[in-house]
Amino acid sequence: MYNYKIVEQVKRKPKAATRLLRRTMLIFAVFFLLLGIMISQGFMLPGFLLVALYFFYDIFSQREYEYTMEDQTLTIDVILGRRYRKTAHVLDLNSMAVTAPSAHHAVDAYRKNTGSIKLPKYDYTSYEEDTPYYTMIIMENSQKIKLLLDLSEDMLNTLKKRYPDKVYL
Repeated sequence: MYNYKIVEQVKRKPKAATRLLRRTMLIFAVFFLLLGIMISQGFMLPGFLLVALYFFYDIFSQREYEYTMEDQTLTIDVILGRRYRKTAHVLDLNSMAVTAPSAHHAVDAYRKNTGSIKLPKYDYTSYEEDTPYYTMIIMENSQKIKLLLDLSEDMLNTLKKRYPDKVYL
């Protein structure tokens, strides 16, 4: 068979209150630092703690996901704050049970409230309303897991060609 490598990057949509929370933390940090300079040095510690909190919140609130499909392996990386990369899953596609759109009847048994089979769920979608996401049921470390993914057309077509009986479009 042909060797291939498909890489797709998905950026998670920020939550609505993220921008407001960042600005509030920054305003209070500057306010406490100015109070520490003008009035008492006791205000400096809360100012520095708010700056540190802002830095960590900035890192952990920005998430991106990178799907890499190479031959029979799907690798999912989580990128925090555009700087820190962590490999979340390395999956063998031969152990895939099904991949289908989230509303497809092939994944009815794995739904949250109405399904009969409960699996650990990992959500790697962008939360964009106009982007369809797919549910993949696959084995990882001898346990079935449920992945929610934003797959591109190239990835879907390649999966459909390799595993026609397991992938529904």
